[in-house]
Amino acid sequence: MSIDTPSRRSDPDAPSLGRSDVAVVDAPASARESPPMTTDFAPRSDFVRVLTERGYIHQCTDLEALDAAAAAGPITAYIGFDATATSLHVGSLLQIMILRRLQQTGHRPIVLMGGGTTKVGDPSDKDKQRPLLTDAAIAANIAGIKTAFDPFLRFGEGPNEAMMVNNADWLDKLGYVEFLRDYGVHFTINRMLAFDSVKLRLEREQPLTFLEFNYMLMQATDFLELNRRHGCTLQMGGSDQWGNIINGVELVRRVDAKPALGLTTPLLSTASGAKMGKTVSGAVWLNADLLSPYDYWQFWRNTEDGDVGRFLKLFTDLPLDVIATVLAGDINDAKKRLAREATTLLHGLNAALAAEVTARLNFEDGQISADLPTVEIRRADHPSGPLGVTLAVTTGLFSSNSDARRKISEGAVRINDRRVEDPNATFNWNDVHPELRVFKVQFGKKKIVLVRPV
Repeated sequence: MSIDTPSRRSDPDAPSLGRSDVAVVDAPASARESPPMTTDFAPRSDFVRVLTERGYIHQCTDLEALDAAAAAGPITAYIGFDATATSLHVGSLLQIMILRRLQQTGHRPIVLMGGGTTKVGDPSDKDKQRPLLTDAAIAANIAGIKTAFDPFLRFGEGPNEAMMVNNADWLDKLGYVEFLRDYGVHFTINRMLAFDSVKLRLEREQPLTFLEFNYMLMQATDFLELNRRHGCTLQMGGSDQWGNIINGVELVRRVDAKPALGLTTPLLSTASGAKMGKTVSGAVWLNADLLSPYDYWQFWRNTEDGDVGRFLKLFTDLPLDVIATVLAGDINDAKKRLAREATTLLHGLNAALAAEVTARLNFEDGQISADLPTVEIRRADHPSGPLGVTLAVTTGLFSSNSDARRKISEGAVRINDRRVEDPNATFNWNDVHPELRVFKVQFGKKKIVLVRPV
């Protein structure tokens, strides 16, 4: 198995972390990313074994030390989530799932809400600064985000029950001079400028504010605080967080002389190279009030053929032997199984089965189900009846009028099960479905939205 590990450098003044005397603050730029290393390492702990078998590991500061710690007894690990929206989207699901794997194998996950760091904004993999949010907006976002974790983790007071904390609890209390004096001395500008999150922004001549420049120090402080408060010894995150994670590992070593480890997951893209979780219609949100269980099911049903096996391992609880059996059959059946399992984890089995039935009725049996996504259109705005392009744009399936016109002209749109090739074709208000009183608008083979006149 190929595992990425950071390059090592001798530091006689630093405490030992197993084999991980790495990523010192004054390390050269070449050490900021970990070179690949091929190893026959055989995990002893269930945690590292599961992560290895299912493809969660991209980088680790010391995989053998992590495995030894996880085999010796319960460990505590965390992942941070900034509160930039009222819901997380499916791009964050890999991080939620690795916390789930941690708990399933007997360890304690911490969900760190970035009530403090959201006020600054993570510059990692960003071309420009995020808009600054008010305290009220951040609090509202955190309240919305919390609901996404309940289906995946057990929260409580037990030794491996998950806990949720907010880094505003300590970051908001830090005085600026105190912060710089206690933590700033452990970071060099040379080192910080070498990180890709900073380097790429400067290379593109995009401004990087001093506020954002402090983000990596604040995230490092998070690890130190969680280590002190809850005995947390492992920080996890996406591979774009590698530099920030290394800073936290190093700060714990230097300030408190305690062991600390870091692990990253791969940044996911689809088989065609598209960013995971991005669709024509926008982000695939985890909260049901922003994306229906049916649409969530459809997202997974539309997975590219080359991604089905990988996604079954990462985003479902199916055993590996069952996954192998599923993949040995029809690929469309495998996609439906992926959609059912992934939707069940987030929304429950009943919602997953309802979505499956709705899809079958509409795509295989040619019927209309009231469970389909439904939007409204005002009769008063279109006295003579809506145009075909108007109905198409109202669904939200198209980015603009011109996009809808083009797709209609190409014959990719059906209204009431009839192909529409004239964008200016007018529909009578009486053309609705006789029972549901809606227009059925279908784009391609897999996207249907009902438009209800009001």
